[in-house]
Amino acid sequence: MKAISELLEATTARALPVVRGVASEALAAPTPCADYDVRALINHLLQVIVNFQALAAKKDSDFSTTPDRTAGDWQGLFEEETAALVKAWAEPGAEEGTTGSLGLPARTVGHMVLLDMTAHVWDLARATGQSYEPDPGVVAELGPAVEEMAPMAQEYKAFGKPVSVPEDASPFERLLATTGRDPRWSPR
Repeated sequence: MKAISELLEATTARALPVVRGVASEALAAPTPCADYDVRALINHLLQVIVNFQALAAKKDSDFSTTPDRTAGDWQGLFEEETAALVKAWAEPGAEEGTTGSLGLPARTVGHMVLLDMTAHVWDLARATGQSYEPDPGVVAELGPAVEEMAPMAQEYKAFGKPVSVPEDASPFERLLATTGRDPRWSPR
């Protein structure tokens, strides 16, 4: 079993090129997340990344507001904050016990941020016409975790209704479908 920090590092390595490839004129584009355009999704993802740094340190998180961080060098900010996220989850004890105000097992919380990073980067790639292939080890780790968290995530509206996929769907397509995303989504 790989450490959450190692999985986040693998995810970040594949996320950074997608984030760098988001042009400022694409910020108003729709995404597979109906509630978010590209700008709102970037701001949400940065809010997740910052809050899950605190959760790794067993501190409380605050999702009550989502500041707009897309002014200036937000791609550089994304790179800095994801590096801090990996570092936070590499600290001794980060995967032990429960985390902050969520009161969930730390490894479960690690899976939550790993899923957000993986799925939302796919959302950004789809919305901006880029390709994105997640790390296979990350997908293998997330598959069972996403299946386990799906009922509660659907109840709390973090996941949509599962989407049906063909028999030959890849493990990542199945993971996306479990979260309520259509793996065939296109902005057109």
